[in-house]
Amino acid sequence: MRKRVAVIGGGIAGLAAAVRLRDVSAPDTEIIVYEQSGALGGKLRTGELAGVTVERGAESFLMTGSDGAESAAVSLVRRLGLDGALVHPAKVPAALAFGGRLAPMPAGTLVGVPGDLSKLDGVAHADAAHDADAGRPLLAEGEDVAVGRLVRDRYGDEVVDRLVDPMLGGVYAGRADRLSLEVTMPQLARTARVEHTLRDAVRSAQAASKRTPGQPVFGALDGGLSRLVGAAAAASGARISLGLPVRELARTAHGWRLLLGPVPAPQTDDVDAVVLAVPAKPAARLLAPIAPDAAEAVGGLDYAGVALVALALPPGTPLPVLSGFLVPPSEGTLVKAATFVTRKWARPDGAPVIVRVSLGRAGEEEQLQLDDAALTERARRELGELIGGPLPPPVAAWVQRWGGGLPQYAPGHRDRLAAARAALPPGLALAGAAFDGVGIPACVASGVRAAEDVSNTWEAK
Repeated sequence: MRKRVAVIGGGIAGLAAAVRLRDVSAPDTEIIVYEQSGALGGKLRTGELAGVTVERGAESFLMTGSDGAESAAVSLVRRLGLDGALVHPAKVPAALAFGGRLAPMPAGTLVGVPGDLSKLDGVAHADAAHDADAGRPLLAEGEDVAVGRLVRDRYGDEVVDRLVDPMLGGVYAGRADRLSLEVTMPQLARTARVEHTLRDAVRSAQAASKRTPGQPVFGALDGGLSRLVGAAAAASGARISLGLPVRELARTAHGWRLLLGPVPAPQTDDVDAVVLAVPAKPAARLLAPIAPDAAEAVGGLDYAGVALVALALPPGTPLPVLSGFLVPPSEGTLVKAATFVTRKWARPDGAPVIVRVSLGRAGEEEQLQLDDAALTERARRELGELIGGPLPPPVAAWVQRWGGGLPQYAPGHRDRLAAARAALPPGLALAGAAFDGVGIPACVASGVRAAEDVSNTWEAK
């Protein structure tokens, strides 16, 4: 009998799930992707500014995983036949902005955590005496702590405040003192359960990564990451339903019933399995009547809102010879990072100078409530102050707001997620950044896992 599967959520995790379902299911399996907004892709959205391609969300993906193998994002790119479109950023250094200067990013760190304190180059002071061997591993088996707690105890405050916080802020818009080590730095969490000092744990994690020297760290697609979205949707063969929210999910004798659309004109759809690839709060709402323990486990996840401002500055506007920089929260700016797009990525000669500015960290959402014009001016002013000179007015600009866009994984997130998945009825799986980590590879891998989980329930019958 032909199977029908609903994927709720049309971000990259949901689309990756749909592609994997197509690969592992019978040819006549019907896959339906329900996306309540008017467009697929979630936070993958390619835009344009002054004739130049500029991403409005994620701008690249890791090429390899922590084991040295190609990342799930690269595997998906190859599956979709887009490997010929892979591009990589220019080899231009990045910096940290603090104390009125731009300091080179110290080499050899793991998400800002150094394995060699002699290479901090004056960016931060750390006392090696605090990282003494106490005769036991840094963490007990299964233990999870906040990144900041571990690094402050071993290296002191400056390493966290000037290195780790801006690195984590750039990815998660969160603070090291509140983010789970297990989720944000899984390779370091593994080695910290074996090694007795943070230095040795970092070095072991770096050695285990097996990344080939000279191999590109990041990749993107020529023409923008929206190509990944369109190709995945096409390869899945799924029926795409846009603008039709799923309001309720109920079990039936043979599977699941979805209640769709606006309250005055409800619709239903009966399917055999469901992949739930939406943020934590809507996931918890849909799960509450059918898996209350799972709903409780995922519903408490907090999110941070951020905004991106893209500035097209007049051609020839001088900028530091950098790919961009990160800003520690201690600097007091709303700007937390900047990317010099026309230095980092190949762009046409004579094009405007494009800078993409990221604003806002967890707890700063109220400051982002400025209107677009005021937020753009704030970004331009702070950017000039951080690089050491005023910038001219932009010839064009746009603002992209991602309210509640980035999950804040508190310590113990992995255990809560495991409990949630264990409480799910057969034929229902979770996927996405809310559960398995931010970043395109993590979301793709999460979608693949969810697809395999629901397909395995059919084989077990």
